[in-house]
Amino acid sequence: MNPKQSVASHDDESRSRAIDSRLRSRLLVAFGSALAILLLLLLALTYWVLLAAGRSEASVRHTWAVLDKLQDSSFDMLAIESGARGFVLTGKESYLDAFRAARLREAQDQSTIGQLTTDNPTQQRRIVELARHAAAKTEWAEHIVVLRRTEGLDAAVQALRSGPGEQLMNEFQASIHQLRDEERQLLASRGATAKRRAEQAKTALVFGSVAAALALAVVAWLLQRSGSRRALVEKALRDSEAQYRKLVGDVQDYGVVTFDPLGNITSWNPGAEKIAGAPASYALGQNFSQFFPAEDRERGRPEEILRLAAENGVYEDQGMRVRKNGARFLVRTTFTASRDSAGVLRGFSVVSRDLSESSESGAKYRGLLEAAPDAMVVVDQAGGIVLLNLQAEKQFGYPRDELVGKQVTNIIPEGFAERLIADGTRTAAEALAQQIGTGIELVARRKDGSEFPIELMLSPLQSSEGILVTAAIRDISVRRTAEVHLAQMESRYRGLLEAAPDAMVVVNPAGEIVLLNVQAEKQFGYRRDELLGQLVKSIIPEGFAERLIADALRSTEDALGQRIGTGIELTGRRKDGSEFPIELMLSPLESDNGILVTTAIRDITKRKDAEAQLIQKVDELYRSNEELGQFAYVASHDLQEPLRMVASYTQLLSRRYKGKLDSDADEFIAFAVDGANRMQRLIQDLLTYSRVGTKGQQLLDSSSEGALEQAVRNLRGAITESGALVTHDPLPTVMADETQLVQLFQNLVGNAIKYQNPGVPHVHVSALKSPGKKWQFSVKDNGLGIDEQYFERIFGMFQRLHKREEFAGTGIGLAICKKIVERHGGSISVESQLGHGSTFHFDLTER
Repeated sequence: MNPKQSVASHDDESRSRAIDSRLRSRLLVAFGSALAILLLLLLALTYWVLLAAGRSEASVRHTWAVLDKLQDSSFDMLAIESGARGFVLTGKESYLDAFRAARLREAQDQSTIGQLTTDNPTQQRRIVELARHAAAKTEWAEHIVVLRRTEGLDAAVQALRSGPGEQLMNEFQASIHQLRDEERQLLASRGATAKRRAEQAKTALVFGSVAAALALAVVAWLLQRSGSRRALVEKALRDSEAQYRKLVGDVQDYGVVTFDPLGNITSWNPGAEKIAGAPASYALGQNFSQFFPAEDRERGRPEEILRLAAENGVYEDQGMRVRKNGARFLVRTTFTASRDSAGVLRGFSVVSRDLSESSESGAKYRGLLEAAPDAMVVVDQAGGIVLLNLQAEKQFGYPRDELVGKQVTNIIPEGFAERLIADGTRTAAEALAQQIGTGIELVARRKDGSEFPIELMLSPLQSSEGILVTAAIRDISVRRTAEVHLAQMESRYRGLLEAAPDAMVVVNPAGEIVLLNVQAEKQFGYRRDELLGQLVKSIIPEGFAERLIADALRSTEDALGQRIGTGIELTGRRKDGSEFPIELMLSPLESDNGILVTTAIRDITKRKDAEAQLIQKVDELYRSNEELGQFAYVASHDLQEPLRMVASYTQLLSRRYKGKLDSDADEFIAFAVDGANRMQRLIQDLLTYSRVGTKGQQLLDSSSEGALEQAVRNLRGAITESGALVTHDPLPTVMADETQLVQLFQNLVGNAIKYQNPGVPHVHVSALKSPGKKWQFSVKDNGLGIDEQYFERIFGMFQRLHKREEFAGTGIGLAICKKIVERHGGSISVESQLGHGSTFHFDLTER
């Protein structure tokens, strides 16, 4: 080869190497740019996934807010109903204050729910329905309050019983349930989405980290082959790092930081500053363990987390952290280990999410706490105080900032924290469930070191941090002092009971026996320890407990007030099961546990036997002694005239001088008027009884239907006053004394109207043909009913099953009925059941 060819060849090689070099440089630049673009795309994808996860978390919090407001609305409507009912029953204005406050809160709840659900047309339509039901229920409650003011207790109570209040509340609650069910479905869907987004974020971070590591490894390998290639890669790496840092710096809702292998912080983004409350200048170079609670540092939790992340590559943790100002907060963190190409640990990248309650939610709970009358303290699962109200500050003597973040054992040294987590095998929720709804008596400690007795009521509070515990704390020092005083009083009172000649039993508002004397032991055949704590129904089966609380709308005091100072005849039951007649005298006794009832019980077996014998003799005399009947007739006539004069003058005194004399005179005149009226009724009944079978007309064809109609006309005053409904089937013509037949119907229908349960009396008269030319008549009512043991007795003279204070009468009416029926050749009987009305049967001969 000649020199020229050699030079040409060399030039060709040089040109070829130059072209090759330029080509490699361009390839390196292109490859580096492609890696940078890929990295940017991965970072952008990661950022988008993080934002989507944040939006999912926000939608879950939004749904929880709607559910909270629906719960508040339901509670406020119950408070509206309770306030109105309380005012109706007591007339106290304090109930109206609670009623008005609940009404304002409910209106605010409706407005807030409407604002929170503007993005949901279905819920908006349901909210319109909810508002309509709420307005109807509130309007009804206001109507009841006005009715109580204008027409009094009875009218308002009647309206409560028969009005649409319960139906309106059910409609309101049904609307609440529909809204709540929709939100719960949204919560399940949004929760699943949030979880999926979180998984995507984690996957994106891990994938991005792995991709970035692979890209760096490829670049490093290329740099080893060419210095120019290394420069290009370094430039691309610097560019991508700048882009990465810019991207991380824009993230505000997540803390993104890096550690060296020992946990010392090497980078700190604005999201981390916001979450931890510490600037980068404070955090950089510090060990990440300083943001853990002291108890976690003591047990080596930070080191354990780094070890698990290094072993597994990725580790997720959720737990409490401490901000720079000492406040605790809940955080969810993902730790990812970073290694070089040789597998050597270079450090960790960490992404954190603050799970503590929002400021709006905290304000809501704080407002509820401040409105509470007791000291209120909210505690997390670790026993740290999260929130407290003004009453707690006053009760314990601490400013608020001295207690928030501190352990609850500072103010309740023993018992409270132990009840939250009893041992290592139970969760806080399991331990707490044993105490919810029960009062726990413990000892608390003030800031000055003094101790005082308290009663706790614990309630769970579900939050994004897990289960918090709301503790209502009441100072019971006064109650403890009162209990000591009551014990002293009880010892003295027990001495008085033992000195009483009658059996004495003290009963609490629940109908339980709390005290008794030795006479009660003897009378009922029980030992004292067998009766204490038992229901009074075990010795007085019927009548006593029912008289203490007559119905759900009357308090024990109201029902008891109608019985104080009057004798009540009932039946007692001994331990061996035998029953005997008793007479009760009730007296109220104020105590810290409410009004107790002191009951004096007297065995009246002998008195009842004597009365029965006397009544039997009188009845026999009236049945058999015609001369006595004539004497009663003449004596009644002779008594009527002077008695009519006494009654007339006492009534004149009452009308003319009532209110002009002193109260004693008014009372004495009232007694005289009442006594004269009762004597007139008694004489009239005696006359009626003596006439039956002596001066009656002959038995002739008589219309029983006409006789009933005349009796109803005679009773029109009682029928109008009671609102009674008297009906009858077609009735036959019978052989009867028409005047006495009218008297028979009048007595039976009048009794049916008089002895009634609350409500409208209904009396129905019918007749059925029976064998032997007889018609059997039935007078059926829906009244009080009669115990089977009295079926025969009630037809005797002067027989009464109720005290005169309960129902007026002489006890002769049914004796007259029996005498009339027997004079007509028939018989009379009764079928009845207590509380389910009575049916009187009698038979008359057909014409």
